[in-house]
Amino acid sequence: MKQTRAFLFASILCLLSLAAKAQDRSIVPLADPFILLDGDTYYAYGTHDANGIEVWTSTDLLGWRKLDALALHKDNCTEVQWFWAPEVYHRNGKYYMYFSANEHLYVATADSPKGPFKQVGGRMMENMLGDEKCIDSSVFFDEDRGKTYCFFVRFTDGNCIWMCELDDDLVTPKPETLRRCFAVSQSWENLMGRVNEGPFIWKHNSIYYLTYSGNDYRSQDYAVGYAMTRSLSTIGGATPSWQKYAGNPIVRRVEDLVGTGHHSLFTDKEGRLRIVFHAHHSETVVQPRRMYIGTMEFSGNRLQLTDDPIIRPTTPGRAGIDPVVEPSALRPRESFDLLGRSWAESHCFTPLLSVRDGRKYLSR
Repeated sequence: MKQTRAFLFASILCLLSLAAKAQDRSIVPLADPFILLDGDTYYAYGTHDANGIEVWTSTDLLGWRKLDALALHKDNCTEVQWFWAPEVYHRNGKYYMYFSANEHLYVATADSPKGPFKQVGGRMMENMLGDEKCIDSSVFFDEDRGKTYCFFVRFTDGNCIWMCELDDDLVTPKPETLRRCFAVSQSWENLMGRVNEGPFIWKHNSIYYLTYSGNDYRSQDYAVGYAMTRSLSTIGGATPSWQKYAGNPIVRRVEDLVGTGHHSLFTDKEGRLRIVFHAHHSETVVQPRRMYIGTMEFSGNRLQLTDDPIIRPTTPGRAGIDPVVEPSALRPRESFDLLGRSWAESHCFTPLLSVRDGRKYLSR
């Protein structure tokens, strides 16, 4: 009897450890994430839903809720698959979503950050690139110069980053401003595949920082680096000169996370510079990738990730592991036998542990 109790106690401790590990995993299954702060609410968009672009909301970056309706549904787009890497901006009284669908770039607008977003025009790059495929559009509004730029990925040298200026409608590219930024050139970028992708621009002290991801997203060494230039001008045929940071990558294998990349930057309510990125589901499973949030800072002109703990999104109001609950607190239809299925790799909720009739159970 004592041996049985000892075994049961040890099993419970093991399960609690597993539950803690599951809780440490973000509940937000968004790849290529983007966060918009609008009013008092953070809105997160990303790659995940086969039918379009979903949206999650938070007031503190820790607790997140998924909205029932998609921000962009495929019924409001001419494409029907591969909805990737959205960004949303509030301009001119409207919300603009820039996204990839079926490996082409599109723009959609809405009156609310929640949507519904509806496609505007056809393929964004058609007047400049025809039917050529491209992905990962990222828009930068250079307020100081009154210009808007789009950075995106073409498959011209592996995955390669390009840029162009947009017209005043924030949709139409100016063909004469098309410029190649850069392709793979540093050793850390081609450990798997030949990939520079996921561009995002930030301006600091009159320097433009083009942050990007290197390696195939399936690599555990998928990571973030950056390049700098002092001018985005294409006037008179000029081409911006980008210099990659010698200390790249700046975000790789953070804490216990792997595959840390395809990010965006934003300023939180307290004025801190944040990075939102995705990581692999676990150390052994890539999908679904999950959203995490870190803190960035400039040290002189060097952009770097701080030592602050990574924010691991959870359910609103929860900031830790739920205690062991009495069996009577479980509703039978919500409980399931831990020994009968692998919950750790297939569920996105904080598990509750209990013991009933000598068996161990987890529930929502």
